[in-house]
Amino acid sequence: MDGATIHTTFGGEIFGHSRKAVIFRRDIYNMANMLEVSGGVIVFYMSYIYGVLKKSKMLDMVGFIDPAHTGIIGCGNPTERARSMSNRYMLGKPGQIFLVPYNSGAHWMLSVVNPDEEVVHFMDPLKRRLCAGEWKSIVDNSIKIFNAQKARKGRKIIQWKNLAGIPEQTDSKTCGYFVMRYMKEIVEDKNLEYATKWERKSNLAYTQKDIDVVRAEWANHVMKF
Repeated sequence: MDGATIHTTFGGEIFGHSRKAVIFRRDIYNMANMLEVSGGVIVFYMSYIYGVLKKSKMLDMVGFIDPAHTGIIGCGNPTERARSMSNRYMLGKPGQIFLVPYNSGAHWMLSVVNPDEEVVHFMDPLKRRLCAGEWKSIVDNSIKIFNAQKARKGRKIIQWKNLAGIPEQTDSKTCGYFVMRYMKEIVEDKNLEYATKWERKSNLAYTQKDIDVVRAEWANHVMKF
């Protein structure tokens, strides 16, 4: 109400390192008005779904990578970003998947990385084709560094799968909300069958109600800080 910034520090259990997190007045405004969301907003939502995983006793199955270590703006050069991701995998459990929100400059996407199996599932709310270029090489290199740290011979080619059946955003502002909703659906499925659910092209769509569920969860969670 008074426009004060919300500060907290998340411990190492969520992202593998402790990190300060901030919600500004404009973040609240943007969430209330369905405008573009910041990395800070997404990090707070990830801390909420960490709690969901904890309740379901699924923390050994799903981990998180801090979007502040992946994006194009202010997150280091591609080698630093790949190394940071591989360090996170090293702290993980065998077979654990990692949810990796990535911002390409003005657009949020989600990659689900299984470093042990060397498989990446890619989700772009605009449903563009599979990602190529810098992000793909960062993720590929993160898995190669992980293999080197584990002293194991990996595949020649890391397998990327485009999940073409995900609900698609229909405007230019809602990518962050869609990425949060994808993460919600992944962690709420105890069998982690997201790939089967979304691998084929479909007419699945999110209604405003579906997105509002995420906004309400986020707001209730942020109120606790």
